[in-house]
Amino acid sequence: MSNALFPLTIFTTKLRFNDFSTDDMRYGDIPEDRLRREFRLNNISNVVDPYTLTRLTAFDNPQSRFAGTYGGIHRGDKLSVQQCAQLLFEEMQVTSLPFSFIGPHRYLINQMLRNLQLSRGLDFHNPQLDIAYRDKLHSDYATRQTKTVLHDNIGLFIDYNNKGFPHNKLEKLASALKDSILPKFDSLLLDKINGMGITIHDVYATKIEILRLDISDIRKQKFNQFQFFRWFFLQRFNKFGFRPLLKNMQAVINIEGKR
Repeated sequence: MSNALFPLTIFTTKLRFNDFSTDDMRYGDIPEDRLRREFRLNNISNVVDPYTLTRLTAFDNPQSRFAGTYGGIHRGDKLSVQQCAQLLFEEMQVTSLPFSFIGPHRYLINQMLRNLQLSRGLDFHNPQLDIAYRDKLHSDYATRQTKTVLHDNIGLFIDYNNKGFPHNKLEKLASALKDSILPKFDSLLLDKINGMGITIHDVYATKIEILRLDISDIRKQKFNQFQFFRWFFLQRFNKFGFRPLLKNMQAVINIEGKR
């Protein structure tokens, strides 16, 4: 019975990497009437009205008790598209604070927003993202979490006599991973306040590789209501069309066990 040779990719999601055809990667494609009618995006900001490119005053601010005093008449200064977008981005930096006020990764959201504003679609990569992803892999201990499934199944199929992982067991390992819960930043509390829940909404595609099987170890046998939809607005409204970006993360973890 032959052993598998590593490094080796053992799992890849059906969703492919760098898929620019998905709905989330569209930008500048939705006009005002559809944003209002279908998405009910009417009061976008407390600072500007991006539909009319007008700065809001106390009489226009949706959160002010003076709102609506002058009906639909906006009394603030007219703005260029660039000025309006700048104010919206600055406002998002502030409105992100309730979701990113604790932990070492809380500054990632503001760095990512700056990248969204300035890079015009260039991928976003930051060493703190990799660290956050690695920490997430280490923090999940539920029965069907990916790390647990890897640990249990590698231990189950290892051939201790031949000191390796049988090649014909790779399919079973891959099948077990398909039923696992892939890592996401969606914990009930922590990811809602450490910035990761809004920096990484979801993980679109995942690839898992085994880089090395240590023979010596084997021998031992051992938010809409929070108005954070401005992001969507800046990306999809046809007046702005800020190009979305891919956020890339990778992590290498050690999985140890004993016979």
